[in-house]
Amino acid sequence: MENVSWKVEGMSCTNCALTIHKYLEEKGMDNVKVNFIGGEVNFDLKDTSQKTILLKGIESLGYHVKNENTEPDSSSKNFFKKLTFRNNAQRFIFCAIFTIPLMLHMFVHIHFLMNPYVQLVLTIPVYWVGMRFFGKSAFKSLKGGIPNMNVLITLGATAAFIYSIYGMMINKAADYMFFETTAAIITLVFLGNWLEDKSVQSTQKTINSLAVSQKTKAHMIAFDDQHQEQIFDVESETLRVGDLILIKSGEPVPMDCKILWGEAKVNEAMLTGESIPIYKSQKDLLIGGSTLESGSVKAQVTAVGKDTVLSNILQLVKEAQAEKPPIQQLADRISAIFVPTVVSLAILTVIGNYLFTSIGFGSSLLRGIAVLVISCPCAMGLATPAAIAVGLGRAARKGILFKNARSLEVFRNIQQVVFDKTGTLTTGHFSITDYVTTIDTVTFQSIVVSLEKYAAHPIAKAIVKEWKAEKPMQFASIEEIKGLGMRAIDKEGNEYMAASYKAVSQLTADNTHNVYITKNNELIGWLNVDDTLRPEAIEVIKQLHKNNIQTILLSGDSKIKCERVAAQAGIDSVYAEQTPEQKLQTIAQLSAKAPTAMVGDGINDAPALAKATVGISLSDASHIAMQSAQVVLMNHGLTHLPLALGLGKHTYKTIRENLFWAFFYNIIAIPIAAFGYLNPALGALAMGLSDVVLAINSIRLNYKKVI
Repeated sequence: MENVSWKVEGMSCTNCALTIHKYLEEKGMDNVKVNFIGGEVNFDLKDTSQKTILLKGIESLGYHVKNENTEPDSSSKNFFKKLTFRNNAQRFIFCAIFTIPLMLHMFVHIHFLMNPYVQLVLTIPVYWVGMRFFGKSAFKSLKGGIPNMNVLITLGATAAFIYSIYGMMINKAADYMFFETTAAIITLVFLGNWLEDKSVQSTQKTINSLAVSQKTKAHMIAFDDQHQEQIFDVESETLRVGDLILIKSGEPVPMDCKILWGEAKVNEAMLTGESIPIYKSQKDLLIGGSTLESGSVKAQVTAVGKDTVLSNILQLVKEAQAEKPPIQQLADRISAIFVPTVVSLAILTVIGNYLFTSIGFGSSLLRGIAVLVISCPCAMGLATPAAIAVGLGRAARKGILFKNARSLEVFRNIQQVVFDKTGTLTTGHFSITDYVTTIDTVTFQSIVVSLEKYAAHPIAKAIVKEWKAEKPMQFASIEEIKGLGMRAIDKEGNEYMAASYKAVSQLTADNTHNVYITKNNELIGWLNVDDTLRPEAIEVIKQLHKNNIQTILLSGDSKIKCERVAAQAGIDSVYAEQTPEQKLQTIAQLSAKAPTAMVGDGINDAPALAKATVGISLSDASHIAMQSAQVVLMNHGLTHLPLALGLGKHTYKTIRENLFWAFFYNIIAIPIAAFGYLNPALGALAMGLSDVVLAINSIRLNYKKVI
């Protein structure tokens, strides 16, 4: 199965996205995600031979898949393509040139502009451009079974245009002259769309800046026939895994790579939000998009293109943008039936005004047209994507990755945060403080290292790093017993264990040590390691308490050590000496009582993170794709945990504000138009500006205080 990611041009509203979504699902595609703001379409393709059929199908719906091979245009298509405007700004400017003279006669008496044939000549270019854009889109959306906003624009403009021509044909042009209405609707909707495009693009600003950082120059290293090193510049996109590159001080890292020579201080703020440079040397990994602040290195490329860390992050953010929280699903259902409903209301408006008022058919028609063009289904579809784009973009800039936008809805009422201890509340950088053994020291250290080198726990890794056995023991078998420790059997049948107190409680009453070593069920020694509290932990806990969020420590470590760490950090309650199974049960019970966020290291705590209402992991950015948590903090610490919770909460709040505005606007605007308080031209402008209001409200998230 292939995961397909396409950039699709031509989507202007949520109904466009729904049309493509419906088409792909009807063709049997799985995991379909469509984000009309970014033009991103993702789905799982079972049969690669279907790709060409899907491309043609999407093209037939009126959209264009960028950078994919499609049939070449015929010469006639090429001719019309040259006449096609590239964006809404160009369309607006072109149409305004003809519309302004049409509108002038309403304010200044210019005799020749009153001539219906002059008005027809001025209207035709505007109507042609409008139908090339709105009409084509409307027809394709009707064909796809989900009519979009452009159906309303097309109907409104065409009704005014045909009515005016009918008046000319029966020689009553003065009574039927609505050419300026046709031109004004089309021109002002293009203006509104242009303003909307600019506003919506600004919601994508942060994500686009990440994408731009992927494109840079690279100094590639090669060797000539004399085995002399040669350096030449290439585009970063041309690099391949295994290539050697030189990165100088002040330059960006072109692709993910491993340092072979040299050392440097690296700024990873683009990815982690942490501006303090990180020291890196031989064998350390460099992430594409980071910057060398000082030093020079030679490195080997380890990942390119879609496999890089930055590409993975961008892909995960784009997928999250395409996700729809449950609150948006109602808006989508309404959007799907919105256009037929508005058309029905417009017909009723014309009939009602004509039958029950004395304004005549012409004025009744204008009110019906106003209903068509003032209605805005796009606002309901834009409400969620615009807020998510800004919220997730701001989060990404600070090193916070939301992997699932659906989890935003639960952020509004998180009442408790559960912390793992080792590597989460503490730094995870252990050192051995003391040890006692009943056998000789060299043998004891050899046994400990030989057991712990197979363990994944940070304490085990620290012991192995500090003690290096010259003659490691050879075991016939070794296994990790979850929640207890390591057990091994040598070739003579002797059984060894490096375990927590729980495994040796029958052998000693002293429960104050970290690791106990046994041989054939006899205690032969113990050792202690020390870990320090993260410097930001106390302030983070204070901020959570300030927001009335209860804090809990959940760990497999001893009760004494957990209580000591909890007291240092100011944590409310402690669950200590928990096995992985008990951790799951505890998280399930806590989540059942109140919405709960679990913060862990993302790998060892994966089951608990998945069980919590919201899982939040601390991670090195290079391991981002491995995380099971919905939210990942990529700045190697807890600093931005309150910001992550605050952004989640306020992004959801902004979605609700946007949806309220979208519904409120349509509920108020349609009756105003139906009763004649707003003409079609102003209605068309109001419709476009309603989307701008949503975009501006969403952009506030970039600057809003959320904690």
